[in-house]
Amino acid sequence: MQTKTESKTTLPKEGHFSEWYNEILKRAEILDIRYPVKGVYVWYPYGFKLRNLIYTTLRTFMDKEHEEVLFPMLIPKDELMKEEEHIKGFEEEVFWVTKGGTTELDIPLALRPTSETAIYPVFKVWIRSHRDLPLRVYQIVNTFRYETKHTRPLIRLREITSFKEAHTAHANLADAEEQVKIAIALYRKFFDLLDVPYIITRRPDWDKFPGAAYTLAFDTLMPDGRTMQIGTIHLLGESFARTFDIKYEDNAGSLQYVNQTCYGISERCVAAVISIHGDEHGLVLPPEVSPIQVVIVPIVFSGKAESGEGEVKKACAAVYEDLETAGIRAFLDDSEERPGAKYYRWEMKGVPLRIEIGPRDLRNNSCEFVRRDNFQRVHVPLHDAVPEVKRTLEEVQSSIHGRAKEALVANIHERVGSDAGTVEEMRALKNKAEHGIVSLFLCDSARCGKDLEEHLDASVLGEPLHEAEMRDKSEGKCIICSRKARRVYVARTY
Repeated sequence: MQTKTESKTTLPKEGHFSEWYNEILKRAEILDIRYPVKGVYVWYPYGFKLRNLIYTTLRTFMDKEHEEVLFPMLIPKDELMKEEEHIKGFEEEVFWVTKGGTTELDIPLALRPTSETAIYPVFKVWIRSHRDLPLRVYQIVNTFRYETKHTRPLIRLREITSFKEAHTAHANLADAEEQVKIAIALYRKFFDLLDVPYIITRRPDWDKFPGAAYTLAFDTLMPDGRTMQIGTIHLLGESFARTFDIKYEDNAGSLQYVNQTCYGISERCVAAVISIHGDEHGLVLPPEVSPIQVVIVPIVFSGKAESGEGEVKKACAAVYEDLETAGIRAFLDDSEERPGAKYYRWEMKGVPLRIEIGPRDLRNNSCEFVRRDNFQRVHVPLHDAVPEVKRTLEEVQSSIHGRAKEALVANIHERVGSDAGTVEEMRALKNKAEHGIVSLFLCDSARCGKDLEEHLDASVLGEPLHEAEMRDKSEGKCIICSRKARRVYVARTY
């Protein structure tokens, strides 16, 4: 076997993430940002295939314990306003429909910013007895938020086109808390499959989901040093059940309020795959969700008698058919473009593996594999193409996962020391927060939290849930007031 590497520079990523990200979305044909409404974008066919593969995977996980539903997009104002604490978190972001044609509506209708107030009036009708519990449903829908900050495709939108929200109801708090654990495990599997590394934190009380008892969040670290929230899980307890009068009859014949949870993921999961794995050549897609896992490129020289064009194309077609039969998403690029142009296109689109076959390869009864993650070239016998493709795709998936996880761990900076922070130390921690995640001790006081956020110009993500992975103890002294405190993560966020 022979190996070598190839390299060519196209788009700088380090230090230019924003420009790189927007250019990749265009060149790789993920999103068209030219739609004439701010914060609203159009999926290209290739991008939509990527989106669908990711969400098909998510559906596979969700369908094991949940049932998919679809609730209306329009929410009457009187229903939206029932949960006062909840609506306060969204009131500045709601799009309102006030007319039907030229007729003023009796009750304004909101385009859903999230669906609690649309779903829970129906839960009241569906749930009557303990035999109706647990109830676990989810939907993947468009949601709308009047985002006033700087919008960014797939990350900060006015129309979220792929919002997966799950809603569950249980007989008691213990069952609801057990569902939270199930949701955590489900999200771990999902993001592990995408090779997206994450931290899990319990958000501070001042930053929890409106109406929730507590909020857990999955965050990943983006190439510009900011964290991006990619999934949330909320224990609602009885708060919404009391607002919407969702009760069930228990075994003794008494009426009890249900306990609820909800949890969501948006197309930020797609943004994370693009941002974390991509490089200066374009996308680097995990094979599990790549629209095309293998592209086959014939190396021919048309017009030359000795080119063997017909035999090369015949061999490429045979490999393509074998891969398709084996369930591998393959594409045979037999277009008239030069090989170099084909390489550029498929590297930009992040296809995990390229197979090249030319006259010389045929004489040796072989083909050449080129991996997208490291551009390593390997000669493979033609008769071993299918098993070698499967093995190589597994290696690519593992390599992408390991590289991304290492980058996250390397950028978690633990504070050394347990006393109140000095001015000089705060400056140093602020610098670290500009390039990654800072781990330190903070008490439960909202005032100390706000002071810390001002000092570091960053956000308190909350207490990490994976203490077993921590390299230091989980209790110490608050960096602001020196009182007993828990470890928290702090970072600049999207």
